[in-house]
Amino acid sequence: MTFSDWLAEPVNWAFLAVSIPLVVAALRVVTSRNVVHAALFLVLTLAASAALFILLSAEFVAWVLVLVYIGAVVVLFLFGIMITRAPVGRETNLSHTTRWPAALASLAVLGVTLWLILVASEQIEGYADTLPAVGTATDTGILGEGFINRYLIPFEAVGFVLLAALIGGITLARKDLTPAEEEEGQSV
Repeated sequence: MTFSDWLAEPVNWAFLAVSIPLVVAALRVVTSRNVVHAALFLVLTLAASAALFILLSAEFVAWVLVLVYIGAVVVLFLFGIMITRAPVGRETNLSHTTRWPAALASLAVLGVTLWLILVASEQIEGYADTLPAVGTATDTGILGEGFINRYLIPFEAVGFVLLAALIGGITLARKDLTPAEEEEGQSV
């Protein structure tokens, strides 16, 4: 398939319309110096990821992404930022002096991911006839049975991680009273 053939497909235009803002928002998540802006760019990144899942006819996964990650995790991040009174302005004195280690680590992860994609695509070529056609929807019942049977422990572990994050946010936001303030509060 040539590039002009690829551009002739309307679904590829939709892919470009979703993926370009996704990449820009993902870059802004990690380069933003304002933590609230970074969280809001994360919302945009996750919403664009959900749109890509919809293009792949994986509606269930898209809505789980919207409900769990955007509706719970990002709201929990913002809630934690607000209750801990973290500085929400532009942070100029960050703890790191250079960004090279993070950039090298991300390039290494990109390289490994691309290598795995190439290896997987070579292995899948022989099984192309057994794969479902592009655009066919995933049966939600099969996914639900997977959550109940095979992936029950990881699914519950994610729930405990979210609970621990909520308790940690409340603990960080709690103001400890000095003994004088405690006595004053008891006498009132």
